[in-house]
Amino acid sequence: MKTDMTQDPSVKQAFREAMSRLGAAVNIVTTDGPAGRHGLTVSAVCSVTDEPPTLLVCVNQSAASHDVIRQNGALCVNVLGAHQEALSNAFGRRGMDVAERYAAGEWGMLSSGAPVLVDAAVNLDCRISRVEQIGTHSVFFCSVVDIAVAAEPHGLIYFNRLYHPLGGLPKAA
Repeated sequence: MKTDMTQDPSVKQAFREAMSRLGAAVNIVTTDGPAGRHGLTVSAVCSVTDEPPTLLVCVNQSAASHDVIRQNGALCVNVLGAHQEALSNAFGRRGMDVAERYAAGEWGMLSSGAPVLVDAAVNLDCRISRVEQIGTHSVFFCSVVDIAVAAEPHGLIYFNRLYHPLGGLPKAA
C-alpha cells in the first residue's frame, strides 16, 4: 500500500531539510502602490523565459507582504550582494516595522514604482501577470519591465541554513 506523502509530517521535515541543501540567491522582494509599501526576503525566485522576460516568485500566503504585493500588482526582485546579509535579516524578520526595514538601505525606483535597492547585484523590476496558489504559497509570474545591473556584482547565497558570499565583498569607495 502506498503512503500519502502529503499527510506524513516526517516527509514535510525531510523536504525542508532537502530544500536547505538547494543553494539559492538571496533576494529582497519589494512593492509599493495603492496597498502600501512592503517587502520581504525570498530565495524562491526563478527565471521562466526570456521571451518575454518572466520570473516566478514564491511567497508564503501568511507573510505580511503577500497581500500587499498581490494588490499592488508590481514588485522588484533585488538580488543581494555579499555585503547585504544584515539587510536580508531585517527583511526576513517577522514583526519588524516596514519603515525600519527600509531605513537600512538606500532605495530608488524604476518603471513599476516598486522600491529598488541601489547597491543590489541586480534589480528586476516587474509587473505581476499571473498568480497561482499552490499549498501554502502563491507563485507570482512576473513580467520584467526594467533591469538595473551592478557594475561589479557580488552575490549572496543561502545554503544549509547559512549565508555564503560569492565573488568576495565589494571594494570600499
